[in-house]
Amino acid sequence: MQDILIVVDMQNDFIDGALGTAEAVAIVDKVVEKVRRFPGKVLFTRDTHTPDYLNTQEGRNLPVVHCVEGTPGWEIREELMALCRTEPIDKPTFGSTALGEVLRGLDTLEPIGSVTLVGLCTDICVISNALLVKAFLPEVPITVDAACCAGVTPESHRNALAAMQSCQIQIVNG
Repeated sequence: MQDILIVVDMQNDFIDGALGTAEAVAIVDKVVEKVRRFPGKVLFTRDTHTPDYLNTQEGRNLPVVHCVEGTPGWEIREELMALCRTEPIDKPTFGSTALGEVLRGLDTLEPIGSVTLVGLCTDICVISNALLVKAFLPEVPITVDAACCAGVTPESHRNALAAMQSCQIQIVNG
């Protein structure tokens, strides 16, 4: 059995860039430590937009240009990228079906014992990918480490954690 850690969108624009928050900055060292200590396989996702982002449905609803491919804001935080052993999974929107397919493939090669998610933003991309993983691997226990996540606001972070818990995703703190 293998255990998987998914590091969701720990990118400069979400940490201290266009959509950064103090809460996101505060989790960076915790996420770095989690990745360093994790005994299994670590996968990274990367929010990836094109220069016409504002013309997309997401861009019309969140009109802040961010994570445009090739820009400094799109890059995974340097200290985390140094720990990345596989190519990040680029995703054009909140949840990544490509991530689900990668996990399904890994599970075929060697059964997945658990999936843990950390990263940004709890209330958008973390919850989207946690539920997506649940759909792709319904019998695999899924955990979200709340201490290694941050939401758009502290309140939306807490709401997302409660919603995930309602969907049988275990929430831990550290």
